[in-house]
Amino acid sequence: MSEFPALDAKFLAKIDSGRLEVDARAGHPPRILLLYGSLRERSFSRLLVEEAARILQALGCETRIFDPRDLPLPDATGPDHPKVQELRALSQWSEGQVWCSPERHGAITGIMKAQIDWIPLEIGSVRPTQGKTLAVMQVSGGSQSFNAVNTLRLLGRWMRMITIPNQSSVAMAFREFDDNDRMLPSSYYDRVVDVMEELVKFTLLTRDRADYLVDRYSERKAQGRIPEHVALAAEAMKHETAPA
Repeated sequence: MSEFPALDAKFLAKIDSGRLEVDARAGHPPRILLLYGSLRERSFSRLLVEEAARILQALGCETRIFDPRDLPLPDATGPDHPKVQELRALSQWSEGQVWCSPERHGAITGIMKAQIDWIPLEIGSVRPTQGKTLAVMQVSGGSQSFNAVNTLRLLGRWMRMITIPNQSSVAMAFREFDDNDRMLPSSYYDRVVDVMEELVKFTLLTRDRADYLVDRYSERKAQGRIPEHVALAAEAMKHETAPA
C-alpha cells in the first residue's frame, strides 16, 4: 500500500458482498417515527404527518408520531427531561423516520429543529439515527417551495441517515385538507403516497444491513478495530512464519 502513504491498511476493509445479502430478514413491520414542526391547533405539518402515517400503516408499517408539545428548548434542561427521553427512545425504536416542517422565514421552524437537536449523534456507543432511513416533507402557506425540505436533507445527512431521493412539498396547505382534516385528492397527495412507498422500500432494503452499510474506515481506525479478514490474514501469517 506504499502508493497510499496516508492510509493505514490494517483498518481498510474489503467490500464483502456477502454481507449485503442477509440470511434472515427481520419479520416485524418496519418501524417508522414521524416528526412534525408546528404547535398550532390546526397544524398542517401535523395533518400531513397523520396522513402519511395512515399510508404507512396501509403499507404494513408500525408508526409512532411524536408530539413536540412541552419539549424544552435544547440545553434549557438536561436530557433526563421526560419529553427528551420519550423522543430519544422513539428514535432508537425506529428503523425509518419522516420529518415534516412548515416553511417559516425560508427555513424550518424552531420546533422542528429543537426535536432534531435533542437527538444526539451518539449516546454512549449507540448512534440513535445512523443508518436509519429518512423521508422529508414540508408544508407552505403560499406557493410551492423546497427550502424546508432542503434544510431537512442537510440535517438528515448530518445525522448520518439514509435520506431517500423522493420528497413532498405541499403548497397552500390550507387548501389541501377537508373539514375532517383529511387530505384531499390531488397531485400533492399522490406525491405523499409516492414518498411513503419509497421510504418503506428503502427501509426494508437497508434495515438488516444498516450496521454494515455505515461501518466506516475512520471509525475503525479511531477505535483500533481491525476488520475481521485483516485479523485472520495476520493470524495465518503468524502460523506460516512460526519456527518449526
